[in-house]
Order: sequence, then structure tokens, then C-alpha cells
Amino acid sequence: MKILVINCGSSSIKYQLINTKEKTTLCKGLVERIGAVTSIIRHEFADEKPVKKSIALENHSAALSKIMELLMEADNEHLHDVSEIEAVGHRVVHGGELFKDSVLIDEDVESAIEQAFDIAPLHNPPNLQGIRAAKKLLPNVPHVAVFDTAFHHSIPQHAYLYAIPNRLYRRYKIRRYGFHGTSHYYVSREYFNVLGKKKIGSKLITCHLGNGGSITAIKDGNSYDTSMGFTPLEGLVMGTRSGDIDPSILFFLIEKEELSLANVHALLNKHSGLLGLSGYAGDMRDLLEEAEQGDRRCTEAVDVFCYRAKKYIGSYMAALNGGDALIFTGGIGENSAIIRRKIVENLSYLGLELDDEKNEKAKGFSVIHANDSKVEIYVIPTNEELVIAIDAAKIAIASQQTPWA
Repeated sequence: MKILVINCGSSSIKYQLINTKEKTTLCKGLVERIGAVTSIIRHEFADEKPVKKSIALENHSAALSKIMELLMEADNEHLHDVSEIEAVGHRVVHGGELFKDSVLIDEDVESAIEQAFDIAPLHNPPNLQGIRAAKKLLPNVPHVAVFDTAFHHSIPQHAYLYAIPNRLYRRYKIRRYGFHGTSHYYVSREYFNVLGKKKIGSKLITCHLGNGGSITAIKDGNSYDTSMGFTPLEGLVMGTRSGDIDPSILFFLIEKEELSLANVHALLNKHSGLLGLSGYAGDMRDLLEEAEQGDRRCTEAVDVFCYRAKKYIGSYMAALNGGDALIFTGGIGENSAIIRRKIVENLSYLGLELDDEKNEKAKGFSVIHANDSKVEIYVIPTNEELVIAIDAAKIAIASQQTPWA
């Protein structure tokens, strides 16, 4: 099946056309600065050089229309007619407590996504905007919502409850939800499938490290705990997000700096993390380059990032009572040997021993642990879009079957 995967941000759309039978990406692209004077489109067919275009796109509907034009270009071998798109898979960041699996989108699902606006104000509104625009453009195919939070619904109550008055959980559903679920799910399944491992009895720790980052403890194939919480702000140091912080700091800053709640929100989400620590950049590649040249603050930012990840790995080893494998994924996790080394060093007491040569040469699915390491260590590239496409294909097929089929 050919599935169109859409990931809508407030002013952007990422997309891929995926053949789920072959598990291949036929084309992909990114539209940025939607609503600005000039929008930018990067479109790439398989095995071809990406094409970059500038055009005015006033909203998500206009952007999706342009995407369909690009998909249907005359010289495109992968899509000859719009009817070949058999379903659309939509990434939705927050499913709240209601959605434990991917679902066929109807009016009730749209309403439920809208009800989660309060707990995901940055993500769910553009996700829903993209859904509604795509349904108008492709009204005759199934549209499926795939939730970042769904994989983490197996987290036990003692791990997802916060120590605040319980009435606040009952009234507002304030709890740990976790995110990056499709990524943690994908790499754990790759571990089981490629290596022939069994889920039951397994103990994995998966590290999705990118501009946003999270670490998940996986027990018997199910999420048991994860570093992100009620929102994606909790947990690791990220590109521009603070991660874990003493809540009293917020009250202190509001008083000393006379900050509004909007200012505090922006401070923690957009001006903290690696960017705030270094005063230079939120991109790990830039920081490593400057650290190599001796920049002290960039070095400190890298060290804090790695130390926070190390602490979470240690705590999840305790929560799982051991571990079978540690898995790195995401832009940083897959591509930075030095970050992997700095995170794993001095964890030999927990049975983690890295092979430096394997780590340096790692590319694609790679084994990077030493021969005498008690815990295996892997690099496994993630593919969240493929998870979305496969889920969308399964639900689309099921939706077209009658009870008598």
C-alpha cells in the first residue's frame, strides 16, 4: 500500500510517501514558514537530488495542495494518480488518557484531539489543522491518527503519578504521558526482530537523542517508564528545552526578573537546554565543533547533556532490576560516537562496556558493546514515519472490511 504520512507543526509540514509492502520511502519533503511572506519547500524523490522551492503558502491547506502537486509531477514514477494513495497517517503528539492505540479519524476523534489542546498547546492544534486540511484534500481515503503517547500507556501507575494532590490528577489528568513513543517502539521492535530476541523477560533502555530527547525503560516489550512527562519539557537536557528543573526556580525568576507566565514558558522551551547552557547553539554538532576548539561553555553544555542521560540510564537499570540492552537512536544517538562514549563511560559497574572501535565505525544497525560487556549496546536507526504508515495501512484495511468478510 502507498501511504502518505503527514506531520504538521505550527508553521511546517513534514511528509513522506511510503510503500508499506516494501517498507520503502518513495519520496519525502518538508514545507517550512507556512503563513509567512515566502514559504520554503524541500522535496525529494527516492534516489534523486532534493529540490528546493520558494512560494507563498498562506495556510496548511495551501501547503498540502502544493505537496500533492509535487507528488503528482509528470516525471514521477512512484505516483501516477491520487487514487493510488490508499490512506493518510497523521502524527498526533498527544492522545491524553483516551488513545492507547492508533485510530481511524472521525468527528469524535477530532473532538478528543481538540480536548487535549490544554495539555499540548504547541502540538495538537497544528496536528488537528493538518488532519482537517488533508481530509478536505483527500476525502475518499481513510485518515489515521498515530499518537506519540500511545506506546507509553503501559507505564504503571506508580511511575506515571506525580506527588501532587490526587484531585488534580482526577480533574485535569496531570500525569506522566511520555512522548517519542513511535521511535521507542520502532527501535525496540527492530531489536527483537533483527536479533531474534523474545519480548517476555526482556529489559531494554532506549535513548532517543536529538533536538528533543527522551529515554525509555522497556520491560517485556512494553514501556515501563520514560523521561518525558506531562509535556515534552521534562527529562533530558535538549536543544532548547531545560529538561528537569527545580520548580522553585520558576517562582524565583518570576519575582526577580518580573517575568510573565508566557515569558517563563518561552524561557524553558525555547531559550534553555544546550542553547541556554552554551549561549551559542542548540545543535549538538555545532557545540562539539566549538568544544573541540576549546570553548568552555560549549564543553560544559555537552557534559551536562551526557551526565543527565547517564543518570536516567542508571535509574532505569534500577527500575528494571538490570538490563539486557542499551539502544541509541535519533539524530545525535545514531550519529555521534563521542556522545555515546561520554554517556556510557564509567557505567562499567552496571555491566556496560563500550568497544571504542565499534562505536567509532557504527553506521546503521550496529553492535557497539565490548565482547565482555554484560549489557549489550546497539545503535539502531529509528523510522517513526514507517511506524505511522504501517499502522495507517492496517487500520485502513480493517476499516474497509465488513463484519461478514
